[in-house]
Amino acid sequence: MTDQQEWVRIERDFDAPVEQVWRMWTDPELFKQWYGPKGMSVPTAEMNVTPGGTRKICMAMQSPERSMTMWFTGVYKEIDPPHRLVYTESMCDAEGTIIPPQSMGMPDTFPDITEVIVELTEIGGKTRMVMVHVGVEEGTAGAGGWHQAFDKLEDLIGTAG
Repeated sequence: MTDQQEWVRIERDFDAPVEQVWRMWTDPELFKQWYGPKGMSVPTAEMNVTPGGTRKICMAMQSPERSMTMWFTGVYKEIDPPHRLVYTESMCDAEGTIIPPQSMGMPDTFPDITEVIVELTEIGGKTRMVMVHVGVEEGTAGAGGWHQAFDKLEDLIGTAG
C-alpha cells in the first residue's frame, strides 16, 4: 500500500501560537494531558525529542469492568522546531520491547512500525496543524482515537474554527 490517501490525515486550526502547539507535542507533561482517545489517560510519557531519540508512551483506561494499558514506543526521525515533527510508532510492552500489533487485537494487515508526521504552520497568530499517520487507515479505530485526542487538545488550548 503506497496510496497516502488511505492514511489518516487530520487538519486542525488552533487559536494558539505555533510554539504553544509545538510544546503540546514535545513536552511530556503537556502531552500527557491530551493524548489518546476520550476515557484514556497517559500515566507515562517518556520523550527524548532529539533526532534518534526514543519515546515510550502508556495509555490506560479504567472502568468498573476492567483496566487496560497500551504501550507505544518509537524513534524521532525529524525535528524542526516549531514546525515539523516526525517519529515512528510501534506497540510495545512496559519495558519498551516491540510486540506485534496483532497481540493487541489489531488486524493482520496492521504494520509493526508506523510513522507520524506533524506539520505546524502559523497563520495570523493561530496554528494550522496537519498530522498524517502513515500505516493507520482512515475510518479505523486508530483514526478515531486521533480525532478524539485532538478534541481534547482543542479543549486545552482553544481553536480557531
